[in-house]
Amino acid sequence: MNIEKKNKAIKNFFASSKSIRWFILIGFTIIFTIILYPTLIITKHSYKLGDVAERDIKAPKYFLIEDEEAEEENRKKAAEEVLTVYDNNASLSVKLSRNVKQVFAEMADIFEAYKENQGNASSNKEIKPLSLNEKLRQLKESFEEAIGITVSDDAYKILIEEKFSNNIADLISRILTEIINNGVVINKDILLKESDKGIILRDVETMTEKVVYDLKSLYGLDQAKTMVRIVGQPMLKDMNYNLVNIIVDFVQKLIQPNITQNTNETEERKKRAAAEIKPVIYKIKTGEMLLREGEIITKVQLLKLKNLQTQTKKERILAISIGAAMIILCLLILTYILHIKHNSRFARNHNKNLMVMACMLIIILLFARLFAPLSEALNQNSSFGISPSSIIFSIPIASGAMTICLLLCFNIAIPFAMVAAACTTLIFQNRFEIFIYFLLNSAMAAYWIQNCTERKVFIKTGLKLGLLNAVLSTAISFYISGFVDFKILEVWAFAFMGGIVAGIVTTGIAPLIEIAFGYTTDITLLELANLERPILRRLMIEAPGTYHHSVIVGNMVEAAAAEIGANPLLAKTCGYYHDIGKIKKPLYFIENQKNGRNKHDKLAPSMSKHILVAHVKEGVEMAKQNKLGQVIIDTIRQHHGTNLIAYFYEKAKKQKGEDAVKVDDFRYPGPKPQTKEAGLVMLADVVEAASRTLDNPTPSRIQGLVQNLINKVFSDGQINNCELTLKDLHKIAKTFNRILSGIHHHRIDYPEKSYSKNGKVKDESPDRQQAKRTKNFSGNDAEKGSGHLKRLGLS
Repeated sequence: MNIEKKNKAIKNFFASSKSIRWFILIGFTIIFTIILYPTLIITKHSYKLGDVAERDIKAPKYFLIEDEEAEEENRKKAAEEVLTVYDNNASLSVKLSRNVKQVFAEMADIFEAYKENQGNASSNKEIKPLSLNEKLRQLKESFEEAIGITVSDDAYKILIEEKFSNNIADLISRILTEIINNGVVINKDILLKESDKGIILRDVETMTEKVVYDLKSLYGLDQAKTMVRIVGQPMLKDMNYNLVNIIVDFVQKLIQPNITQNTNETEERKKRAAAEIKPVIYKIKTGEMLLREGEIITKVQLLKLKNLQTQTKKERILAISIGAAMIILCLLILTYILHIKHNSRFARNHNKNLMVMACMLIIILLFARLFAPLSEALNQNSSFGISPSSIIFSIPIASGAMTICLLLCFNIAIPFAMVAAACTTLIFQNRFEIFIYFLLNSAMAAYWIQNCTERKVFIKTGLKLGLLNAVLSTAISFYISGFVDFKILEVWAFAFMGGIVAGIVTTGIAPLIEIAFGYTTDITLLELANLERPILRRLMIEAPGTYHHSVIVGNMVEAAAAEIGANPLLAKTCGYYHDIGKIKKPLYFIENQKNGRNKHDKLAPSMSKHILVAHVKEGVEMAKQNKLGQVIIDTIRQHHGTNLIAYFYEKAKKQKGEDAVKVDDFRYPGPKPQTKEAGLVMLADVVEAASRTLDNPTPSRIQGLVQNLINKVFSDGQINNCELTLKDLHKIAKTFNRILSGIHHHRIDYPEKSYSKNGKVKDESPDRQQAKRTKNFSGNDAEKGSGHLKRLGLS
């Protein structure tokens, strides 16, 4: 029970809480501002490099411009001006020369020692000395390892013959030192790319630097090897040819680059140079001419213009966003107060209706937002041959007002159309003609669809709307451009298509929202009013008296609703279903009882009361099971209001005494009728049931009965919440009198025709005399009359 109360409280909170209304208002405003955001800043100047300025443009205020592109170019230039750093290993030649001399000296010492050891070995015959070749092979490997190059066997033999002469080592060192000291690089082609500006040559030991411009004088590795013979020719001119070749080969193999590019240091110096570049700033003074009419726009002018727009956008975007949101808030609040807040149809499901209206506004604004970029693209690119205005004419904004009219009413659809047109106008840069176009076509679309009871009405409304759009678009096109560049067929085609699309969109959206939010449109009511529906056929079979009563009530309320401006179709449908709960226990209701047997005679009044009250709750459950819609469910729940079950109340007082019975215990739980249609069902239910009790239902008696019963219901306060006025009650009573008098009108007794012996009819016209009632028919008479049926209606 607590859970049910909690759920009911939550449901009531969402249904009627004012905080939910504020949430819907603020939420819609935020969403609309997001939808509107791309068009808040209007780009007034969309020039490109090389375009011709259409008019003079001055700076509205003092501001600074940072030319990032120029700054980046300056950084690149600064980086390019940095000289490449090469490291010079000046001590490399000394190390190589020293190593050569040391290795040759060691080999000479080893060679002399080998000779002495060989002499000692010959005096000692017992020890067999090593052969010279074997010893040389061992010395060759150690020699190659020490000097750092490979030596051929022939060259090695010559060196042995020369006993690793110090002169040879000195020549190798001199030539090697001269070439390396000149400078040797790995790849001279890369080095020569720096010839225009030179390089920085940095000593790796002393870290001293110098700028070298004559880069051609430095050797590449291959060039250095070639220069060995040239450099060594003066030194080797008197030597043996084989020995010269050995010296040249040794120098060529020993040459190493002593100048190498230091990439890391170079990049660091470039970064430091780029970082030292200051930003390029232009100072624009107030009133300074940025562009002059007829000028060809340069790069700097375009930069100034773009920066002006960017700074203006950054400064005004917040203010414009707040302003747009405030405009929408004011428009929504004032429209709500003036047109919606006090509308009786709207008040019953206030928050739900607001939510539906907000959702529909968002949907149609998304339509407009999708079409806006296409219109802007066509405006900037005329190669497509389609006018931007033609695209706008095809937007199905009117579908929003059509849907609201179907779900709520025409009086709500008109302010909705106004708000939708205003919001759409903001998206299209506040164009007045757009506001007029969408306001008029939305209002007329709602007007044409307000009495929609068939699906084909959507198509008819779409066709009418298409024709109206064609007329409005023609007027607007003349207003904008006159007779210049007016493509009448294109404008008509898009405008007419907009009307058709609006009808199609409404056909698809309306049922979805009807299902999602639990609305019941007239089309659905027309389907529910079909007496062949299973629940009504079941009522006819299981509770025929109740069925007949419900059909009459439906006809009564339909006629009365038409007189007082309520919804006749809704009233009739509610009348058909208001007593479906009696299917559960049909024989406990007097209209379904047979042979005068009343099941309540054997029950306590309190039990009888519970059975009667239960048919309301059971009717609500059956309506939910059969998905009859919330409006019918509400009418079933309200059609008895808090009426007193007078018969059983009086019976209980007779049995228990007046003081022992509380009148509130014998009332229906309510609530009282909240709509005109529910109030009509209550009045018709009471009047129709009571009219059956009249012995002689003459028009005057029916009139008195209707008047007394309506006065009784009115005095009891049962119709206080359904906005039925005294004028309405007078029209309702008049309508009920007419219908009930037609149902209970008197008929004359038609006499059987008397025939003369010759077969002619005697003059017994009912206009001239009243025929006497035949009290009964004997069995013999039945047998004699050839036109009589035996036991008609008794079997």
